[in-house]
Amino acid sequence: MTLLIRGFASLAFLMLTFTLSIGPLARIHRVFLPLLYNRRHLGVSTFIIALLHGALVIFWYHSFGVMNPIESIFNSPGSYQLSADFRFQPFGFLALAVLFVMAATSHDYWNTNLGAPVWKALHMGVYIAYLFVIVHIAFGAMQDEAVSYMFALALGSVVLVGSLHLIASFKGQYTDHQIDSKNWLDVCHWQDIANDRAIIVTVRGQERVAIFRYESNKLAAIANECQHQNGPLGEGRVIDGFITCPWHGYQYQPSDGCSPKPFTEKVATYELKLDGDRVWLNPKPLPDGTPRAIIEISNVIPVMEPNNV
Repeated sequence: MTLLIRGFASLAFLMLTFTLSIGPLARIHRVFLPLLYNRRHLGVSTFIIALLHGALVIFWYHSFGVMNPIESIFNSPGSYQLSADFRFQPFGFLALAVLFVMAATSHDYWNTNLGAPVWKALHMGVYIAYLFVIVHIAFGAMQDEAVSYMFALALGSVVLVGSLHLIASFKGQYTDHQIDSKNWLDVCHWQDIANDRAIIVTVRGQERVAIFRYESNKLAAIANECQHQNGPLGEGRVIDGFITCPWHGYQYQPSDGCSPKPFTEKVATYELKLDGDRVWLNPKPLPDGTPRAIIEISNVIPVMEPNNV
């Protein structure tokens, strides 16, 4: 039974580490983007494995006394002062509780009804669960030489996840155009924007705007955050005339930031203008789904997509 408990614990922790690594990996290189499509399923699977570990622990160590098993976890021998007898089991229980909330709200129903910003903020709780797990593993391993390898595993996980997030953050700062102004902004030469791609502009250090060029000679600007799970629209591309999120394929019309019917998602749009070959952006967002004029580059011959037969 002890071997089974430790096996589920190791597997759940490895799966959690991999789940947390998918996001920064996808931002570091596009080759990892397909992993995002299954990140939610991996997260739910991680909870199931962690639940099996927790259920076995409760049954084997806390179900044969006079005390309620959950109460027994929080009153396990030890203290919170000394690492030698630190009460590490409550942190595992708290991590499992956080993972339960995330698994229970992983369906698109909750994403739609809570709204993308609230839903994403709720699911950022995975890092709280991760912190609880690290404390649970580190102090638990210190008290049992038989699982000392878990301490090294926890340390390696922290280094890996932390390094990937730092690399992704530095890459984002390098590729974003940082602009701090309330007036029209001189962003770039239109040729700096690849056809059917975008550049991302960070306005006033907070708002991220994706400026797309498509059909070779058209420009449009929308908010960078997808309404599904706040995916980075500016890292996607234009497919069949629609701005397509690289995370889960949600699409938006360049003209007004609305998803094609019957879908109802909308994002904010921004005004653009051309001064010679320079692209200028009005940093004030228009309300979600607001139509505005599409800027056309007069000295470029548009590339028309072939009709699908």
